[in-house]
Amino acid sequence: MNQFSQKDCFQFSFPLEQPETLHDLGEHHFGFVERESVSRDEEARNSLAGEYHIPVKPSFVITVEQGFYEIKVKIGSPKVEGITSVKSGLGHIILENIHTKYNERKEYIFTVEAVHGQLSFLFYGENPVVEGLEIKRVTNGYTIYLAGDSTVTDQPAGQYPYYGWGQSLSSFLNQNVAVSNHAHSGRSTKSFMTERRLERILNQIKKGDFLFIQFAHNDEKDNEGGTLADSTYRDYLKKYIDSAKEKGAMPVLITPMHRRQFDENGKIINTHQKYIEAMKQVALQNGVICLDLAAESKDLFERLGKQETKKLFMWSKPGEYELHPNGTEDNTHFTEMGASEIAALVVSQMRQHRSLQGLLKHP
Repeated sequence: MNQFSQKDCFQFSFPLEQPETLHDLGEHHFGFVERESVSRDEEARNSLAGEYHIPVKPSFVITVEQGFYEIKVKIGSPKVEGITSVKSGLGHIILENIHTKYNERKEYIFTVEAVHGQLSFLFYGENPVVEGLEIKRVTNGYTIYLAGDSTVTDQPAGQYPYYGWGQSLSSFLNQNVAVSNHAHSGRSTKSFMTERRLERILNQIKKGDFLFIQFAHNDEKDNEGGTLADSTYRDYLKKYIDSAKEKGAMPVLITPMHRRQFDENGKIINTHQKYIEAMKQVALQNGVICLDLAAESKDLFERLGKQETKKLFMWSKPGEYELHPNGTEDNTHFTEMGASEIAALVVSQMRQHRSLQGLLKHP
């Protein structure tokens, strides 16, 4: 096992043994970790990348200072062919199904956020072959901050395969763009702000960054966090927009994806209509981009139909998933596959706006 470090820069050569305890690397610790239980606590944000897999796999973990890190991963082997995928942190999908031939090497660079002072990675696939990892702290990249609800959030590993589309977004982004996902289950434009979650974003966001805002599912509810489409919903959206602009960041509104609710003719029932219309009007009045995820999801769900859309949403049979022994019939939340499909729709909308195209990998 070979490793090298200088301040905020680390290099590791693989294969690394999977130690039972973490090694010391100056002020830092590193190694493979596999815990006895996984967290269901979304607020704690303490899941590891390898816990977003069935069965759970060891996570490569290194303790670091809070911030953003450029990661260079070297994939390939002089001995075998490989098919390698990579996740980081709270299940963020980075690379999928990278094929390498015998004695072929490929290098990929991406940027991630350290969560609670650590980076974690999962290397998985049919035959994962990772030769090396370089980690360097950076301050000059771009960050997409996400404000939203359970359809966007970093779902905890104890809920896997529940996934928010924010966990899938990184796989579409350029190497110098990171995702900082602050979305949280059950939150509306109002409760996200009153709980000071927006304030946390504003304490970090910098000039040139982006604030993506998707709310409506919980704004519609008749409870303390609910808002009215024609008044308070608009008012809160305006506060998000103004707050981002004051920091020199670009606010981007995203209309909510539809629930899996079909009428007798196989058409999606629009439960968000007033909120979708309100968001589009707020975007127009304030000169900001609005990504129409509602329209994109309607087209996708109607094309797939009532039965096939179950594969995108958290529908499972009793005993199918150990973490959900009684099965699930959820028409709002997504599986990992479904979240990736929704993220792809967001990206499709981003490609239509020149100011967002530079954030994305080439098609």
